[in-house]
Amino acid sequence: MGTKDTMSGRIVVVSGPSGVGKGTVLKEVFRKSDLPLELSVSATTRSPRPGEQNGVNYYFLTSEEFQERHKNGEFIECFEVFQGGEWYGTLKNEVDAKLRLGKWVVLEIDVQGGLAVQKIYPESVMVFLRPKDAEVLRKRLEGRGTESEEAIARRFAKANQELSYAGDYTHQIVNDNLETAVNEFCELLKNLEERKQ
Repeated sequence: MGTKDTMSGRIVVVSGPSGVGKGTVLKEVFRKSDLPLELSVSATTRSPRPGEQNGVNYYFLTSEEFQERHKNGEFIECFEVFQGGEWYGTLKNEVDAKLRLGKWVVLEIDVQGGLAVQKIYPESVMVFLRPKDAEVLRKRLEGRGTESEEAIARRFAKANQELSYAGDYTHQIVNDNLETAVNEFCELLKNLEERKQ
């Protein structure tokens, strides 16, 4: 369990529906922010997409490895994304090691995972990234060109469900304009750092 006595860093949970641009926004936030931000690498049972590297984008585990680690209590949170689908999770040792080094550990995870992390680390900074409207989201999902129509429909349904949890997050940022969203995010983190001192 993370406590303020043993951990000098912070956890920043970033959630939002698929296609909202979490990765793009975070890439720019990491580039612009002066804080010691470090992305937590999640574990998953899904296959790597083209260009993804083990230990960089995800820890790619077999279903057996994942379930063994789950059974051993090595995850802060882990969920099956679609019934009968792939598992994703955040490894405790990965997060705690970075917190002890004073890092601001950024967890880009789904809503279920985010709320689970908040229970264990109540001091987490909870940020929900949302689209201007659902139609923008559908266009982004279709524009990726990496998934079937069925997968897009499934993701869009899940996205609408995730939007209903936005109110459970302390901070909400609308990603309608990348630069504006990034600046708002950086400003939020800067203000939190000033309050912490």
